[in-house]
Amino acid sequence: MRIWFKSWKDNHMLHDFMVEDESDETRTHKIFNAVDKACYEFDTSKPVWLDSTIREFKRHGKARFGSDNFVDDIPFDYLEIHVIEED
Repeated sequence: MRIWFKSWKDNHMLHDFMVEDESDETRTHKIFNAVDKACYEFDTSKPVWLDSTIREFKRHGKARFGSDNFVDDIPFDYLEIHVIEED
């Protein structure tokens, strides 16, 4: 599984990060582990999965975590997650 993370500010991509996971974990565990790695890379707190974020992710394989998804202030407008390849 390959998951691409991008942080955006004022319609410009600030930083991107790719996570590849070839483990035997479930899809959900792979995604949560990838989010943990990306948040460490971006030096930000972990986002909260709101119902709207979950629906968007299930429907399109990608989602945006905005300021509502984070407890702390974030240095970007939103963090985008996009599954680009699945096992």
